Amino acid sequence: MNANFELLDYIIFIGYAVLILGVGLWVSRDKKGHEKNAEDYFLAGKSLPWWAIGASLIAANISAEQFIGMSGSGFALGLAIASYEWMAAITLIIVGKYFLPIFIEKGLYTIPEFVEQRYSTNLKTILAVFWIALYVFVNLASVLYLGSLALETIMGIPMIYGVIGLALFAAAYSLYGGLSAVAWTDVIQVVFLVLGGLFTTYLALDTVSGGAGQLEGLKIIYEAAPDRFAMILDKSNPEYDNLPGIGVLVGGLWVANIYYWGFNQYIIQRTLAAKSLKESQKGILLAAFLKLIIPLIVVIPGIAAYVMVNDPDILAGLGEAGLKNLPSAEQADKAYPWLLQFLPTGLKGVAFAALAAAIVSSLASMLNSTSTIFTMDIYKQYINKNASNKAMVNTGRISAAVALIIACIMAPLLGGIDQAFQFIQEYTGVVSPGILAVFLLGLFWKKTTNKAAIIGALVSIPIAMYFKVAPKGWSESPVFLDLPWMDQMAYTTILTGLVIVMISLFQNKGKNDEKAIPISKALFKTSPVFNIGAFAIMIILVMLYALLWN
Repeated sequence: MNANFELLDYIIFIGYAVLILGVGLWVSRDKKGHEKNAEDYFLAGKSLPWWAIGASLIAANISAEQFIGMSGSGFALGLAIASYEWMAAITLIIVGKYFLPIFIEKGLYTIPEFVEQRYSTNLKTILAVFWIALYVFVNLASVLYLGSLALETIMGIPMIYGVIGLALFAAAYSLYGGLSAVAWTDVIQVVFLVLGGLFTTYLALDTVSGGAGQLEGLKIIYEAAPDRFAMILDKSNPEYDNLPGIGVLVGGLWVANIYYWGFNQYIIQRTLAAKSLKESQKGILLAAFLKLIIPLIVVIPGIAAYVMVNDPDILAGLGEAGLKNLPSAEQADKAYPWLLQFLPTGLKGVAFAALAAAIVSSLASMLNSTSTIFTMDIYKQYINKNASNKAMVNTGRISAAVALIIACIMAPLLGGIDQAFQFIQEYTGVVSPGILAVFLLGLFWKKTTNKAAIIGALVSIPIAMYFKVAPKGWSESPVFLDLPWMDQMAYTTILTGLVIVMISLFQNKGKNDEKAIPISKALFKTSPVFNIGAFAIMIILVMLYALLWN
């Protein structure tokens, strides 16, 4: 498919690219008389204001899989997929109130650094190597693959050129400027991201209503496909295994969300770069509010496309273009690219810039975090313990470049692996419950020991695999349980936690561990602004789920 770009669309897109590169390089420059040090490069000099943190969190999180994948899910199953976004809003509030005060008080650069302070250097190194491998071979490679696949679908750009172009674009400012360049350009990226998404949503709903406006369009798609607006799926729904009813609200989605938003370096790093804890918490709050509107710009267009495709009158009104590359139940991911072709000249450029912004900002964030973990937890720990600031900054740049080159080689190969992304989801779902149990007990249970954490992390993998084999045809046996993957993650986390608790109690005979974190009520005290904002978000979510239960 080609989006039929006109000259104005190209001008807008090129203008966006020049603006991002210009701002990125401008904020990356060394100030007069001051050479960039490790804190400047990896934590933006701990100078980020709340609004930059909030924007950067969303820009790091939203990528091609949200625009393309979640729109496709909206087409195939409906608004239920929005639970990923709306539950993330509550998760962000929990992270801001209970995790950030501990992380910022300890002056962390990286999440593995927390593991060293709470447990041991050995466990820190194991997790640092794991995260570097995960970011390079899974996160960076998959974002490059999905991003270039989106460019190929919309613009007809060959995949290899898309991979190289996206990689060079992200590298152009992030390798030189570090987190500061990434965070400040993210503010611009989010504006494009939200505007482009809103334009597409408006156009889709306006088309459905025959030009009567987006509110009328929303009413029409709700009446035409009420099943697509059910937030809690019942067991008869073919997508129940992916979104297992009430289990979405009380089960494994919490595991995925808390692991991602609380202990993921490329997400948490921008909150560690705040001017202060209060500033960081306000940034988290802004990100939580933005999370509430993300389904509007990525899921609703998919539902609108479903109604358009299944209404002969609307389809006839779209002309020949509407019949090309129609999305279907088997090819739901075509929904968003299919809608883009109907945008008027100029707005196509904005929408395409939004998609590029989502991809490039995620790439830049992952690159910066990969280099931070390698430099602070591997290079400074084992290669050059007395490394100067200049050596650390240079190492950060070199390691980011190497990571990007490896990811560029890996990205095209993902297309040749059958069910590559299903494998990626299962892989992260196997390891994240154990890591989450290690972190949560390390943070909030003073008796947790290093030995128990290591054993728990290792034992969590066979526990997770026990649940994984059930859907492979062994579920007839009473020994195995056939559970949706979200429920599998929840049970794995609980069982891993029990293993850690039992070993810790046996080791310490009920005494507190010597590396336990001292916790007080004062540590978790938050400002009135944070409290009011958090309460407002929870009220909105309760109303949304009450209205759209099933």
